[in-house]
Amino acid sequence: MGRPRPGHRRRLPHLAGPRRARCTTGGGRHGRRASRRRGGRRRPHRRSGPVSAPRAVVLVTGDDVGLVTEAVRAAVTEALGDEDRLLALEELTEEDYRTEDGFEVARLVDAAQTSPFLTGRRVVVGRHLGRFGDKDSIAPLVAYLADPLDTTALVVVWEKGVAPVQQRLNQVPKSLLVAIAEVGGEVRKTLVGRGREAKQWLDDRLDEAPVALDRLARALVVRRLGEDRSTVVPLLETLAAVFGPGAEVGADDVAPFLRDGGDVAPWDLTDAIDAGDAAKALDCLTRMMAAGGRHPLAILSSLHGHYGRLLRLDGSGIRDEKSAADALGIKGFPAKKALQASRKLGGDRIARAVRLLSDADLDLRGRSAWPQELVVEVLVARLASLSRR
Repeated sequence: MGRPRPGHRRRLPHLAGPRRARCTTGGGRHGRRASRRRGGRRRPHRRSGPVSAPRAVVLVTGDDVGLVTEAVRAAVTEALGDEDRLLALEELTEEDYRTEDGFEVARLVDAAQTSPFLTGRRVVVGRHLGRFGDKDSIAPLVAYLADPLDTTALVVVWEKGVAPVQQRLNQVPKSLLVAIAEVGGEVRKTLVGRGREAKQWLDDRLDEAPVALDRLARALVVRRLGEDRSTVVPLLETLAAVFGPGAEVGADDVAPFLRDGGDVAPWDLTDAIDAGDAAKALDCLTRMMAAGGRHPLAILSSLHGHYGRLLRLDGSGIRDEKSAADALGIKGFPAKKALQASRKLGGDRIARAVRLLSDADLDLRGRSAWPQELVVEVLVARLASLSRR
C-alpha cells in the first residue's frame, strides 16, 4: 500500500487526461522514477487545464532580501501557472517551524504532502530554511524529496532567520542539494558577485529594465548605487510604476528616486587617495560610513593594510606585478596598483602616511575630543594631499 498522506482529502472522480511528468528536466532513472509508485499505485492527480508541470522543487539561496524576494516571486508565479493563488499557495516562515526547543522542518514537509483541494496543484513556499544548517535537521525534507507528491510544487528559500536575527547564513547541506538534483529540481542563486561579475550583473539588469534609461540616466544610477547594486531591483520597479513600462527615462527623472550615494568598496577609497583626488576620496569615505555603515576604526584598519603593503614594497627591489603579488599574497591587479602607488610615493611619504595613521588611531581611541568622523575625514584629506605632491 502507498504511504498515507497527511491532510489527504477524497475528491470526486475526474476525466483521465495525459499524465504530468514529475519534473521538467532529466531522463533516465529520474524520468523512470516518476512512473513508479509504492505498491504500484498512482497518486491522485487532476489538471485544471493544459498547463505544463512545475518542477518538484526550486531552491532559492542568498542573503540579500531584495534579490531573494524577487527570485521567490518569480518561482511562485511559474509554479502557480493558471491556478488560483488564494487556493493553491501556502507560505510558511520560521514561525511555523518554531518549537520549544528550536526549529523543526516537519511542518513544511506536512504542507508539501497535503493534496490540493479545488485546484490542480499546490504551491508550498518554505522561507527561512537557513535556520537548518546540518543534514540531520533537514533530513525530513530530504526524505520527502526522495518521493515527492506530484501535485505539490515546492519552493524552499535558503535565507537567514529574522527572529532572533541570524547573523550568518548556514551553508546548504550537501544532502539537500543532492536530493534536489536527483528529483530534477533547480537551485537559483541570488548573487550579485564581485568586481567585473558585479558590474556585468548591473549592466544586464539595466539592459533588461522595464523602462528605457538613457546614457546619462544609466551613468547616474551606476554612480549613485555604488556597491549597493542590488537596490537597482526596487528602483526599476518604482520607475516603471511611476512612468509606465517602456517609458524613456532621463537622468532628471531618475535623480529624485536615488539617495545621495550607496556604499563603495574599500579600494575605491584607496584608489582616490593614491590618485591625489581628495574630493573623490572624501565622497567615498562619506558613503562608506553612511550607506555602508562602516565604523571609522574599520576604515582605519583598511587604510593600515593598504599602506602596510606599500611599505613592504618600498625598497624591496620588486619591479614586476608577479613578484609583488607573491610578496604580498594577493592577486596580480591589486598588487600592480600597490607597486605603482609605492613607487609614486617613495619611502619618505609612505613613512609620513604611516605616522598620520598612527596619530589618527590614537585620536579615535580617545586622545582627541574631535568626533570620530572628523578624525578620519582629516586623515583621508591629508593622505590624498601626500599623493598629490
